[in-house]
Amino acid sequence: MEHTKKTVFPDDWEDEERMNFLFSDFKENREVQPSDWDSKMEFWTSLVLQTCRTHGAVSLSLKELDAAFKRNGRLPLGLTTVIQSMARCGKLQRESEFAANVDSGWLSWGVGVLLVKPLKWTFSTLLGSSLVSQDESFVVIELVKEKAADLLEAYRSSAFSGRSLLSFQELSELCSEVCPGESSLCLALLQLQREKRCTVSVHEGEKIVKFSRPGQCRVSPVSDVDVGIYQLQCSENLLGERIKVLGLEADKCREEARMLLRDRKKSQALRCLRGRKRVEKRADNLFAQLETIRGILDRIAQSQTDKLVMQAYQTGVAALRLALKDVTVEGAESLVDQIQELCDVQEDVNQTLAGVATSDENVDELEEELKALMEDADEMTDRLPGVLPEVPHNPLVPPRETAQGGSSLLASLPDVPTNTFNISDQQLEEELNRLTLRDSDLGQKKRLEPAL
Repeated sequence: MEHTKKTVFPDDWEDEERMNFLFSDFKENREVQPSDWDSKMEFWTSLVLQTCRTHGAVSLSLKELDAAFKRNGRLPLGLTTVIQSMARCGKLQRESEFAANVDSGWLSWGVGVLLVKPLKWTFSTLLGSSLVSQDESFVVIELVKEKAADLLEAYRSSAFSGRSLLSFQELSELCSEVCPGESSLCLALLQLQREKRCTVSVHEGEKIVKFSRPGQCRVSPVSDVDVGIYQLQCSENLLGERIKVLGLEADKCREEARMLLRDRKKSQALRCLRGRKRVEKRADNLFAQLETIRGILDRIAQSQTDKLVMQAYQTGVAALRLALKDVTVEGAESLVDQIQELCDVQEDVNQTLAGVATSDENVDELEEELKALMEDADEMTDRLPGVLPEVPHNPLVPPRETAQGGSSLLASLPDVPTNTFNISDQQLEEELNRLTLRDSDLGQKKRLEPAL
């Protein structure tokens, strides 16, 4: 555990009575006082995890815990039991076991040199010993998973994300804040190897790292193409550094020539300028080589993009072929003909139903009848003024004026008609006799009808 920050202790740390209990050893049998045993175990487990997270560490040892939790010259006596309990619960794992569980050989890329006595745990395990050595390192599983996720995110958000391979040294410089120590970096890489999101190999004595691409569930193995690209990238970096050095050297020659001219040493100044020209020529040659390498890298990147496009096309063609498996041109034409035929039938049905509701002949007859009615109405309007009497033009007299004098009311009334009907008295009597005879005949008929 790397002590980069000061340990933060809980409030109980200043309680003497409480700390005397916590610094004492655990009972051999938990069943004697289970509540006290569980309370003490929960306190130390929480404090161990909090301390490791504060220091940014993903591993710990009993020696480091004793140094971190030393109080007033006293050491906690139950930390061995705490480590054993956390290991049984899966919160801790021996560092050597953690590395050995990775599929790829961890010793091949130098992880073993970071482990303390890597074979000691093997003998103790075979002999059945449960003792915890002071220097034996344990990995905190929860914290190493968090550190691995942070490491992968730091790589993907950096300028190196476009590179397929990365040297171990470049990765160490890139993730110096995430993994300040080499041990934590190796353990985070081992965790990523467990999750199939990273692979580490050794090429010509140098450790190289390959991460999975965004969207990929697992990393692909390191291929010859990856190694070739990595070598080209290394050559690019090397040429860039040499060109920078030659540029500084050319500037130095120019400055020396200027100083020699001030001292009136013309011949020596000319030699400096000739040297500057040679340096610039070498820099130009290296720059041409650098441009060639960059062009090759661009072509490789373009070919990889083309490969992805081709894979997408192939996937699309396969999906389209599967989707059109049961579809043929003849079937499509037959289906279109059936749809057109059904549409024609529907149009005929609609026209037939519309013809039953109102035919053209009925509409014409109704229009002729309506025209005749309108002509009759016009004729009746023309006759109305001759049948009705003329409207009186005499003004009406208010009632109070009538009460004062009746002569004015009589004067306002129209004249009594003087027309006489052309009927004589004898004709009226004959008509009266006929009506009387009809009434008497009706009475006799009623008396002769039998009762029902």
